[in-house]
Amino acid sequence: MSFRSNQTNVVLPFPGGRPIAVTPPLLPVLVVLHQETSTPGRVGNALRALGYCLDIRRPRFGDPLPETLDRHAGAVIFGGPMSANDGDDYVRREIDWIEVPLREQRPFLGICLGAQMLAKQLGAPVAPHPEGRVEVGYYPIRPTRAGHVLCPNWPDRVYHWHGEGFELPAGCELLAEGDDFPVQAFQSGNAFGLQFHPDVTYAMMHRWTTRGCVRMDSPGARPHHLHFEDRAVRDVAERAWLKNFIDGWLTRMPRVIMSEAAE
Repeated sequence: MSFRSNQTNVVLPFPGGRPIAVTPPLLPVLVVLHQETSTPGRVGNALRALGYCLDIRRPRFGDPLPETLDRHAGAVIFGGPMSANDGDDYVRREIDWIEVPLREQRPFLGICLGAQMLAKQLGAPVAPHPEGRVEVGYYPIRPTRAGHVLCPNWPDRVYHWHGEGFELPAGCELLAEGDDFPVQAFQSGNAFGLQFHPDVTYAMMHRWTTRGCVRMDSPGARPHHLHFEDRAVRDVAERAWLKNFIDGWLTRMPRVIMSEAAE
C-alpha cells in the first residue's frame, strides 16, 4: 500500500533553545477476540510498533462494542473456533456491528472468522467446503492484479486454520485467491477480509496444533510436522508482507490523534 500519513509533529521548545518534535498519542485500535486465552498475535505487535494502543474486547464474555469508532483509529476482528453461521447472540451482534466501520468508513480488518463475518455483513454466504475439506497449515495463495497494486510482495503460501469459506460479496474487490477456498482476501472500501492467518506467532502455532489436533484429521489438513517445517521456510515472507499490509491498511486514512478527537 502506498498511502502515507501527512500528520506533522508538534514542535515544543527544549531547555537551552533546541526545539523537539512530540507526536501526540494516536487513537487506539479496537481488537475483538473470541476466547479467554486469545491474543492479537503479530497483528497486535505490528500495530504497537506503529504507535497504536490496543483496546481489546471479548463480546463473547460480555464486553460491549462501541456505537461509533470516533474514538478509535480502526478495528480488527480476529478468528475463533465458532462459525459466522452460529446462532449465538454475540456472533450476530458482531456481524451487525461491522456496519459501524463500514458506515463511518473507518479502517476495518477481519481475519478468518472476522473475514467471514465481514462477508456475511456484506450479503455473501459462508459455508463449509462442499467435500468437507479444510485448510489447516500452509497453502498457496495467488494475489490478483488489484492485490499486487494494493500491497506488493505477497508470500507464495500463507498459514490457514479454517473449515468454512465465503463467496466474494457483491461490489467487493478480490485481492487474492486459493484452490479449495477461492476467496482468500478481499476489499470493500476501507474494510479488508483475510481468510488466512498472518497473525499467528510460533507460540500460537504450538497451541493450535496441540489443542486443535482433531481438526488436523480433517480432509485437506496438513500433517503436524509440516506446519513447523513450512513455517521455517515461509514465515519470513509472510511476516514482511504483514508489516507492509498493516502499515498501509491504517494509513489509508489520516492518522487521527487524541487531541483532534477531543475537539
